[in-house]
Amino acid sequence: MLKPVGLKDKKVLVPRGAGQAKSFSQLVEKYGGISIEIPLIAFRPTELTEQLQKAMNEIDTYDWIVFTSNVTVETFFSFFKKEDHSSFPKIAVIGRKTEEVLEERGFKSEFVPSAYVTEVFTEEFLPLVPSGSKVLIPKGNLAREYISTALANHGAVVDEIVIYETYLPEDSTEKLAKMIAEDELDILMFTSPSTVTHFMSVVKEHKLENHLHRCVISCIGPVTEKRIQAFGLPVHVSPKEYTVNEMIKSTIEFLDMN
Repeated sequence: MLKPVGLKDKKVLVPRGAGQAKSFSQLVEKYGGISIEIPLIAFRPTELTEQLQKAMNEIDTYDWIVFTSNVTVETFFSFFKKEDHSSFPKIAVIGRKTEEVLEERGFKSEFVPSAYVTEVFTEEFLPLVPSGSKVLIPKGNLAREYISTALANHGAVVDEIVIYETYLPEDSTEKLAKMIAEDELDILMFTSPSTVTHFMSVVKEHKLENHLHRCVISCIGPVTEKRIQAFGLPVHVSPKEYTVNEMIKSTIEFLDMN
């Protein structure tokens, strides 16, 4: 049984924006930690490009549409007007949260993988997509091309369209630099490769590398783990289940053993 004091007095970086940070911070505080909310990632829709408008107009010609995150769902439907169309492609999603956000908009997922990671999604999804199928993948500007490449190699016709940009909020830079410089962060928790990249851009800009050795570093998912290691940093905690809850519990177990 995990003790509620497992994170006692530890200052934990919560790298999410105000809208997403609440449940994360509540978990940190539940186990006695002090949550430090510094959004390392924010999203803004792209302009309505000719390519995106064309895909919207021809949505009924696609066999599948793939949503890889709740941000993708929310951004896509900020452009898409349901009442203008009589049909919609079958939907594949990665992650339970993405599925929930989709259902809130009145759409049902036809496919959800057994594990919420790109490689597993691709392996399980390919058998459902016959050669010649037409697939739409709306995505962020920093998203990998793993799914689209695998589908194309499988014989599908894939339209991959950037619909939002990922960026580091300006307000976060100064706050983060100050807290690292003053050794005010004990545990760094990363939820995506982009949060790692943005974090390290601040560290490098302010030459704060030497302040990271005292921190415990936790993350979700193998891609995020590789991104951390690519910067020469250790990963102390990377749970097999890719959720914030498991990351926090695994961090507590790590602290209990060290």
